[in-house]
Amino acid sequence: MKERILESGEDYLETILVLQQRNGSVRSIDIAAELDYSKPSVSVAMKNLRERGCITVDKNGFISLTDDGRAIAERVYERHVLFTNWLTSMGVPEDIAAEDACHIEHCLSNESFEAIKKFVQNNSK
Repeated sequence: MKERILESGEDYLETILVLQQRNGSVRSIDIAAELDYSKPSVSVAMKNLRERGCITVDKNGFISLTDDGRAIAERVYERHVLFTNWLTSMGVPEDIAAEDACHIEHCLSNESFEAIKKFVQNNSK
């Protein structure tokens, strides 16, 4: 991929990954329901992700992550889980921790994330 995927694109890819793990298959309507977005907004996003080579959509409308799309989704999801768990361990309510994690996961460099990850792993009970 030539350009970095925007935060919204990363969120869509992460959602596809989570829905695939939960349900086995994903369609645009599942993403719209999960994120509480309109179907037209999801359709536009899926078109953009397909054109960027992050997803494929079969003739029945089922969405799959490409290798590139899966790599991005797994990176974002790993960050989301780590930050949510870390914040909740410090007493932040889970809903707030998850929302904050969603913001933090996109803006941190790989170097900073790896340092925080190592710190959290070395200092967990």
